[in-house]
Amino acid sequence: MIHILLVSRERTTMSAVRAGLEDNGTQTAWAESGSYALSKIADRDFDLVVTDENLVDMTGLELIKTAVKMKPLVNFAAVSSRSSKEFHEASEGLGILMQLPVNPGYEQAKQLLEHLKKIQHLSTGAA
Repeated sequence: MIHILLVSRERTTMSAVRAGLEDNGTQTAWAESGSYALSKIADRDFDLVVTDENLVDMTGLELIKTAVKMKPLVNFAAVSSRSSKEFHEASEGLGILMQLPVNPGYEQAKQLLEHLKKIQHLSTGAA
């Protein structure tokens, strides 16, 4: 089973993504702040962390920068209102799997899950 942590100060922001992920066989957990997300990441293995752009106590990119140091093999996706070029410049070197639009929907969740499965397939060395 794929385990995903969703991080946003408001559950409604990620409700469509959560539905799309859970409808496709994943298990999701929730964190409403960056510090709470970091404690969950430290205590448990997640396949993917999806963070909102701005959290209560830090930005989504700040969360990812800290979390990558803790668990470098975790995959990340981030909601961002920046252009793809600006996002790439701001997140370069973090290995973010996918940029999501503000208020991501069900279809973005399916695309994200497809990307994650491809990465997992490649990392296991399966033919």
